[in-house]
Amino acid sequence: MAFRLLASAALLLPLQAAHAASDGSGEPASPEVVALQRDMITLDTHLDTPETVDRPDGWSIMDWHDVRSDYSQVDLPRMKAGEFDGGFWAIYTPQGPLDAEHYAKVRDFAVMRGMSIRLMVASYPDQFELALKADDAARINAEGKRIVYMSIENAYPLGMDVSMLKLFYKMGVRETGFAHFRNNQFADSSTDPDGPKWHGLSPLGLELLAEANKLGMIIDGSHSSDEVLDQLIAKSTTPVVLSHSGCKAIYDNPRNVDDNRLRALAAKGGVIQINSYGGYLRARKPNPERAAAAKALSAEMGDEANMTAEQYSAMLAKRREIDAKYPETDKPTFDDFMKHLLHALQVVGPDHVGIGMDWDGGGGVVGLEDVSGLPKITAALLKAGYSKDDVAKIWGGNVLRVLRQVEAAADPKAAE
Repeated sequence: MAFRLLASAALLLPLQAAHAASDGSGEPASPEVVALQRDMITLDTHLDTPETVDRPDGWSIMDWHDVRSDYSQVDLPRMKAGEFDGGFWAIYTPQGPLDAEHYAKVRDFAVMRGMSIRLMVASYPDQFELALKADDAARINAEGKRIVYMSIENAYPLGMDVSMLKLFYKMGVRETGFAHFRNNQFADSSTDPDGPKWHGLSPLGLELLAEANKLGMIIDGSHSSDEVLDQLIAKSTTPVVLSHSGCKAIYDNPRNVDDNRLRALAAKGGVIQINSYGGYLRARKPNPERAAAAKALSAEMGDEANMTAEQYSAMLAKRREIDAKYPETDKPTFDDFMKHLLHALQVVGPDHVGIGMDWDGGGGVVGLEDVSGLPKITAALLKAGYSKDDVAKIWGGNVLRVLRQVEAAADPKAAE
């Protein structure tokens, strides 16, 4: 995949800026808040960390990394520091041409990315465990291990055969999205510059929805258009989740959801998981020199998937040079993230809101650059007047409740 983070507006601050005191940095969590975080199950519904795990430079999930040096945001030591228990580890594939040749290539890529997640778990069985049912989360957490649910961010790799979804279900996938940045064979994207292709789900997308309901997968509406979301809410036999989205009332961006749709989502038992991708939190000042440098580096280096370790290390060094030469001066802050979270809570209440930060996929804000600082969110929620029970629902209880409903509604014969 070619530089999703580099080409986005979500590049991280240089070392000195990231540590500087600034408005919106969030209050440090007290020992009492950290202890509370430890006592609840803390899940995030959208982790792009499998892409980091597959880096060619020898990056290890077992080591503490510096977000300002190698741009990664999730590893085991930082998970432990932030009392972060795990979540949904995404099989992400960028949108490509809609033809048989590309379907075959992206299918193989997605299968191998799923195997990479399984390999990470198998390589460190005392630290990670694959979760297949909602009740697995509490058991894995009680055993002191990190929880690994699997998800599909873009259904593009399924090609024209929705029965392929069964393969991914058997691999361990329990959540599926439909589209990403562009329209595909299943659904319209919220951000395709050409506008809608299907005005919602395609006929094949309706088949995919039915298949996911039968298998027992969470239906994820993030990245799909408003029309798609309306149809998912209306037609799904189970509640719909937005695995990493924001609130249009706070920032009018196509990736964000308006209040009426939030209420419709909640009325059917669904949950919006608030993300921290800077481009979706608020408007930002253009930085054309930085954007041009990032674009030039992407063109020079090519696709990360084809790099050697030496090429990847060189690319990281050049990214750091861009940070130093063209620092990002208008990066959204912790307060910007909290505005979306608190607004969603005000509109639909703590039974229908969760957290999906988009770690390792462009998420992170000033004051919360990686998972080591997650208790800051808990501290802010408590300060805003939410109870410990409310916070536990937001951090994991709501999505696990949806997963239980999904499991109960599944056809037990569908996965045979």
